[in-house]
Amino acid sequence: MVLGAAEAAVLAFDVGGTDLKAGLVDAEGRVLGMRRVPTPHDAGRPAEAILDRVAELARDLAAEFPQAPAKAAGVIVPGIVDSGAGIGIYSANLGWRDFPFTAEAERRLGLPVAFNHDVRSASAVEHRYGGSREFDDVVVMVVGTGIAAAVFSGGEAVTAGGFAGELGHALVPDPDHPGSTILEAVGSAGAIAKRYTAHSGTPVAGAREVLERARGGEALAARIWADAVDALAFSICQCVSIIGTEAIVIGGGLAEAGEELLAPLRARVDQMLDFHRRPVIIRAQLGQDAGLLGAAMNARALLAPVSGQAPLAAQAPEHAPGPAGATR
Repeated sequence: MVLGAAEAAVLAFDVGGTDLKAGLVDAEGRVLGMRRVPTPHDAGRPAEAILDRVAELARDLAAEFPQAPAKAAGVIVPGIVDSGAGIGIYSANLGWRDFPFTAEAERRLGLPVAFNHDVRSASAVEHRYGGSREFDDVVVMVVGTGIAAAVFSGGEAVTAGGFAGELGHALVPDPDHPGSTILEAVGSAGAIAKRYTAHSGTPVAGAREVLERARGGEALAARIWADAVDALAFSICQCVSIIGTEAIVIGGGLAEAGEELLAPLRARVDQMLDFHRRPVIIRAQLGQDAGLLGAAMNARALLAPVSGQAPLAAQAPEHAPGPAGATR
């Protein structure tokens, strides 16, 4: 019950490139009837197909839990999102452009809807209730197949109309060629596996296998892992230098490596920085449920606050809290 009490139950929907998670979060903060279903893919009507499935899941949850009627809903999606306008600007993987998510979701659900970005929403709940809650200047990095981030400055999410936080496309030194490449091409879990296969000619199942080979003393695997650490450290140092970041939270699949990732990352950041303060680098605490909890927190921002409690959302501009990107 991470979120605590609220005025009423809310629906939460976390739309991913592969799976769609849904749940009803009751007034006490318990997640009821969690569902995980394949994300619909319809090239002709990509967003409409997803919202049709969302509406079906909402009906199922309402029928199963009539004692906890939802008074609002939260929908989070990947890509570039303008939550204030209620628009999904662009998703390369799921295929929409400039789709009016808030209006269409409200029409289908018959409820007020808080529409937001998946990584920013997961990061907001992580920042509020996880290990970085004591800091005001925070970057939450989700490092999986790709990389995305959410930026908090002075305790507020930096959204820039949905374009902030695209750290996966920030430039870093290219370990394979002179010049630069994007962080996602070196520091993501997907890139670690891809680069190892390209350099060795041996396919691997993922970044975990590369780490296991590095543990076993294989020089190439150790170098590929170190390249990823260097690239992540470079981007972290850029954040510290430009916006004075105090804490970095690492989530996503690569964070499962724990201290085997975080310890060398802290050491490399310390080497790269000069007079700057050293950021605290910690692992995300809320795991795979952070997105669903973030969607619920967004929805709760549309309700009246419980007497004696501050509003539960980390940020609530216009109609819903702010957004930004990892899976496209």
